[in-house]
Amino acid sequence: MKLPGSVKIREVGPRDGFQSLKRLLPVAEKVEIIEALIAAGVPEVEATSFASVKALPQFQDAEQVLTRVSGKNTLLSAMVFNEKGARRALSAGAGRLVTVVSATDAHSRANMKCGIDAALKNLDAIFQAARQYHAPVTGAVAVAFGCPFQGDVPETEVFRVVRALVSKGADAVILADTVGTAVPNLVEKRVNAFRERFFETELILHFHNNRGTAMANLFAALLSGATVFDTALGGLGGCPYVPRAAGNIPTEDAVYMLEEMGVETGIDLEALIAAARRLESIVGHPLPGQVMKSGPRMLGLRL
Repeated sequence: MKLPGSVKIREVGPRDGFQSLKRLLPVAEKVEIIEALIAAGVPEVEATSFASVKALPQFQDAEQVLTRVSGKNTLLSAMVFNEKGARRALSAGAGRLVTVVSATDAHSRANMKCGIDAALKNLDAIFQAARQYHAPVTGAVAVAFGCPFQGDVPETEVFRVVRALVSKGADAVILADTVGTAVPNLVEKRVNAFRERFFETELILHFHNNRGTAMANLFAALLSGATVFDTALGGLGGCPYVPRAAGNIPTEDAVYMLEEMGVETGIDLEALIAAARRLESIVGHPLPGQVMKSGPRMLGLRL
C-alpha cells in the first residue's frame, strides 16, 4: 500500500457546516470553534462565507468573525460569489478566497441562475480583486462526481471548468462531491486524470457522506496520490439545497485514520475531539462524527 508521508486538512466546518444550521450561532461561539481548530494545529480553516444574507443568513456576521479570530498562523479562507463579497472578505483579513462553479449547466442554473459560461465570466472580477490584494484563489467545482439534475457528469465537463479556473489564476482546485454520489473507483479515475492534466495545480477533494461512501472515497483518493482534503469538525454540514443532505467527513475521524496509517496531519487529535464535543453542545444535537464518541485508540491495540 503506497501512502503519502503527510497530508493537508482544510477545515470547512465553520462555512460548510454552519451554513446547514437553522439557528444563527453567536459570533463568539463561531470564533470559539475556529480558535479551537487553530489551537489543534489545523493549517487552513474556511472560516465563513460572504454570500447574500438573504440566501444564507447564517453568515450575516462574516466580517465580525474574520476580524475577531486570533491565531493568524492558520490560513483563514472565505467563500465568495462576486466582486463585492471578495472585497469584503479581503478587507476583513481573509488570506485566501474560495469560489465555486458547477460542472453542469443544469446545476449552475438552479443554484447560480446562469449557465456555466456566464458563471465563469462572473469570476473575473473576483480574480482581479484577489490580485490587487495579492491573495490566492481556490476554485471549487461543484457536482464534479454527479449532478442531481443530470446524473453522471462526464470527465470532459469537469475538466472544462477546471481548465477555465486555472487559466483565470486559481492555484488550487476543489473537486466537490456536492450530492454524495461518488464511489471509490470513480474517485480514483478522476484524481488520476486531474493529476495528469493539471500537475502544477493543487488538487483538493471534498466529499459529502450522503450515501456513506465519503471516507472510502478519501481513502481511494489518498491511494491515487491526493494529499489535500476538506473535512468538517464533527461531520457537520452538507449542501443546504440538497434534501436530507448528510454531512462532511468528520475532521477528527479523518485525522484518526490517517495518523494510525502513518500519514502525518500535524493536528492534535485529542484537541480536535474536545472541539467536536464542544461544537455538539453548541449546536444542541448529536453530530455524526464517531471518534468524538469513542475517543483515540486505546494503548496497546495497534495491529
